[in-house]
Amino acid sequence: MSKILVIDDDNDMCLLLNRFLTRNNYEVATVNSGKAAIEWMKKYAPDLVLCDFRLEDMTGIELLAKIKEAHPEAPVIIITGYSDVKDAVEVMKLGAYDYVTKPLFPDEILLTIRKALSQEAAEKAAPRKVTNGVSAVTSSKAKSMEGGQGYIIGDTPEFLSIMKQIELVAPTNFSVIIYGESGSGKEVIAQQIHQKSKRAGKPFVAIDCGALSKELAGSELFGHEKGAFTGALNQKIGSMEIANEGTIFLDEIANLSYDIQVSLLRTVQERKIRRVGGTKDIELDVRIIVASNERLWDAARNGKFREDLYHRFNEFSIEVPPLRERKRDIMLFANHFLAVTNAELGKNVKGFSKEVEDIFNNYVWYGNLRELKNVVKRATLLTDGDYVESKSLPFEITNFHKLQFDAPAPARKSADPEQAAASIPYENKLKSANLDAEYEVILDALKQANFNKSKAAKLLNIDRKTLYNKMKQFKAFNIDG
Repeated sequence: MSKILVIDDDNDMCLLLNRFLTRNNYEVATVNSGKAAIEWMKKYAPDLVLCDFRLEDMTGIELLAKIKEAHPEAPVIIITGYSDVKDAVEVMKLGAYDYVTKPLFPDEILLTIRKALSQEAAEKAAPRKVTNGVSAVTSSKAKSMEGGQGYIIGDTPEFLSIMKQIELVAPTNFSVIIYGESGSGKEVIAQQIHQKSKRAGKPFVAIDCGALSKELAGSELFGHEKGAFTGALNQKIGSMEIANEGTIFLDEIANLSYDIQVSLLRTVQERKIRRVGGTKDIELDVRIIVASNERLWDAARNGKFREDLYHRFNEFSIEVPPLRERKRDIMLFANHFLAVTNAELGKNVKGFSKEVEDIFNNYVWYGNLRELKNVVKRATLLTDGDYVESKSLPFEITNFHKLQFDAPAPARKSADPEQAAASIPYENKLKSANLDAEYEVILDALKQANFNKSKAAKLLNIDRKTLYNKMKQFKAFNIDG
């Protein structure tokens, strides 16, 4: 159970947070001053600190320095009033994990805490290697590099080339486009560029543009002033401003609307931003790294992306190969994710069975590192023994080749297609053809959804139960009950 220290001179706030976090299975301690917090930390080690920015006896900046001195690995989340946002941004630059603004919203603060603790666990996790045919924990010195999300990057020729490119471009202020499939580790590449640059001590802010709604993208990137639109009850600092003097990473950049692309072009050209509803320009010194799973030049030619913005970003580009093209890295990543999950769940699974290794090495990994990470997390949770066995893997992983190559039972073909067709009663031929087509559509949807049945059902515009019933018609899917 993670231990959280809450520091706030408001007793009601301490009581509220104590009750809420305790209900969510955290061990909570509360103190009302910076001095009391320092005394508490001499005796105990918190896994996370939730600290009000303005205390009666010291500022958040002073207390943050003392927390980091006593427990440098513990993430610190700052609680601030809206009038203190600029100060909170400064605190983030000095090492705070994040800040949340008052009034506090339970879902928001819980999500921030979980992300912070998950990242802390990932950074503590150690890489692993394979010994005697079984993957096991080790302090291996294999060529790899850590990303802020706990990913590691292997030493295949493809990635050695990428590392050379990172070393080359990092010291410059060039904008960079990173191309790669979803889940292939583009953000880690961006983090490495930032860490090896002159901006390393400054903020690194990552934004998933695909998750931004058209209505809120401007506010998220550039911030807004109080009253700028319905619901803008207070001033908000945008991600661009938070990343000032550092690096901002814009993932899936092609998903931004045309209006936001225009504003972004102005930011790149003039190094200024203006908050939504604002009247003043804000000077900005930020390096922009973008990523896309589609060619921005093609998107520009198709009218989806501004050509002038593409040329502004295209000072340097890096290609990230999918996991299926670097097979020998699969178990390196799998062992690392196992170590991370062991830390998160408090388990001690030692490695993978030889059968599981073979399954992993022969699977295509449509979702790349993200899919591998999720599969390992699930398998670790389900594993009771020392090693992950195939029974703990999802059906679509263990039956990959069956799903790929088996035909549906109603449409199985004989060695002589004409003879087979002649043997089918005429009234059943159309039904058989329809089933064959239906099978192909279902299989295609499952592949697009990385075999997530809920997502596949949405793609097919049917509910999950209907999808299961359809899949049960085909022996190739091998669905029980």
